[in-house]
Amino acid sequence: MPLMWGCYCLQYLDKTLINYANVMGLQQDANITKGQFSNLALIFYVTYLAFEFPHGYGMQRFPTAKYLGSMVALWGVIVTVTAACKNYGALVTTRVLLGVFESAVAPSLILITSMWYKRNEQPPRVGIWYLGTGTGTIIGSLISFGFQHYDSNTFTSWQIMFLVVGLVTVCVGILVVFLLPDNPMKSRLTHEEKVWAIERLRENMTGIENKHMKFSQVLECLRDPQTWLLSLITISSNVPNGAVSSFQATLIKGFGYDSKHTALLQIPSGAVSIVAILSATYLAGRFNQRGIQLVLLLIPGMLGGALMAFLPAGNKAGKLIGNYLTNAIGSTLPLLYSWVAANYAGHTKKVTMNAILLMSFCLGNIIGPLSFTPASAPDYIPAKITIGKFQGEHVSSKPIVTCAFAACVTIVLQFYYIRENKRRDGLKAAGDLGHIHDIEFSDRTDRENKEFRYRL
Repeated sequence: MPLMWGCYCLQYLDKTLINYANVMGLQQDANITKGQFSNLALIFYVTYLAFEFPHGYGMQRFPTAKYLGSMVALWGVIVTVTAACKNYGALVTTRVLLGVFESAVAPSLILITSMWYKRNEQPPRVGIWYLGTGTGTIIGSLISFGFQHYDSNTFTSWQIMFLVVGLVTVCVGILVVFLLPDNPMKSRLTHEEKVWAIERLRENMTGIENKHMKFSQVLECLRDPQTWLLSLITISSNVPNGAVSSFQATLIKGFGYDSKHTALLQIPSGAVSIVAILSATYLAGRFNQRGIQLVLLLIPGMLGGALMAFLPAGNKAGKLIGNYLTNAIGSTLPLLYSWVAANYAGHTKKVTMNAILLMSFCLGNIIGPLSFTPASAPDYIPAKITIGKFQGEHVSSKPIVTCAFAACVTIVLQFYYIRENKRRDGLKAAGDLGHIHDIEFSDRTDRENKEFRYRL
């Protein structure tokens, strides 16, 4: 778990370093416009999206942990060389490559989690490594504040920040290659411990690992209703998340704070994420209710978006509180990760769904930064309305559109799972289902195995 947390923390920190660098003078030093800076956030998610399926194939063909560690080390190199970027073209190149390598981390961690933990254990374990977002925000804020006191003729403050964090990332990637096991069978456990580690997962009915790509499972994933319901939830909930994660420092500075205070004022955002992640994932695992926890996390996000968009300009405290509340929205993602880990059986189907989920995450994050236009600076009203979207000139009585839509689709997905479980219970009661020996490890999909029951 510490290694997995380290990977996700650095993934979040490294992609958002540009957010901190922007208030440390990046735009002026690299001679880029506000519109070009907005494009840098967009470009990262475009390449992140494009490489999800290639990474899915790579993770199935090669040892998962070794593949993950290699990608971590490679994006660490990219973060390191970002310190040498002096113009827009160089920054675009590094953001493209960063998206290519970072896009492997989440699907790898989802696969590894499902190889080691029971379905009721998965939400809190996903929550532990997903804490990298909250802790990454706090670490990034402190690093930014510290390096703003650095003065040298050789490096600017943001350059030395990229250099140091990039080298740390490379070291963590090397540790992952050598220390993180690819699966229970290849771990340093004794033979008896390996048997126990695998046997305890029999109740999951999702298998452990299979290195053969099965095209029939890809097609089944694409035809499965839960795939597209999960995709819609992920896209809609990540529209505001994309705006907050890439532009949080810019938004806070726009409230009237200087660069150093802006860095420190992002720390409570990380604290909100940590509390939201720990509480929601614990309750999801304890009560087998991912959907309810997801909806509950969207409510403070809606409130935060409304505060940011419609409080008077002089109410800095209220706008800051709104900004902090929106960080609860990003905490829905570990619940979606654990839903996929628990409710998709068949290794190829699981790998395919991981790619679709992360592509959906990217689409939401692509839409979010598009609302940060140069013409709307410094208030970025369209972006604040994207975070909390209302129709017309006045505040509508309707819920905020993107988060409310995600909540509604979540409820639909809950009913789908309940109905499907009842249908299968009916088949069992009628005697139409018989147990097949070792079907739990046969690489059957959740739709092929009628003994499988979906987690809510």
